[in-house]
Amino acid sequence: MQMESKKDKEEIVILENKLEDMQKSQRKTSIEIKNVPLKGEETKKDLLEMIVKLSENINLKLVKPEVKDIIKIKKKENTKSTIIVEFTNTFIRTDILKCAKNYNIKNKTNKLSAKHLGLQYNPDVPIYISENLTPKSARLYFLARDLQNTKNYKYCWTNYGKVYIRLDDNSPIKTIT
Repeated sequence: MQMESKKDKEEIVILENKLEDMQKSQRKTSIEIKNVPLKGEETKKDLLEMIVKLSENINLKLVKPEVKDIIKIKKKENTKSTIIVEFTNTFIRTDILKCAKNYNIKNKTNKLSAKHLGLQYNPDVPIYISENLTPKSARLYFLARDLQNTKNYKYCWTNYGKVYIRLDDNSPIKTIT
């Protein structure tokens, strides 16, 4: 029975890893826009207009057909929401993430905020654009950033759901699993 239990546990780990890989694959064309001050009555069309407005502000030409789907997730205890945007391909997702990062680097005193989405309600609230990570990857990224701070690593980032860390410019890149 102990041998059978051990085999079952190994099989469960294999299945959990397969499920995680499938979830990562489903999210590879998606981004999250966090801390968005939404009132609650916005439609998908309104959210789509916000994404188009954002793309204009970060100097990226995005057309509506490039957005496959868009949803908002509102937290009960909070007035801030998360918008999840799924694009038609990974190239657009990568371009949005790159342009948003470049915008924030170039505009340190005027980083991305609700006004860049075209919102008049709380326009100065900062917004954050990132990959749409699975819960397991998000937790791993949180722990990796903690490791970065405690062990003085210079870089910590995600790419297509994987978490990476690097001590300095000359050290090798490590994948955190």
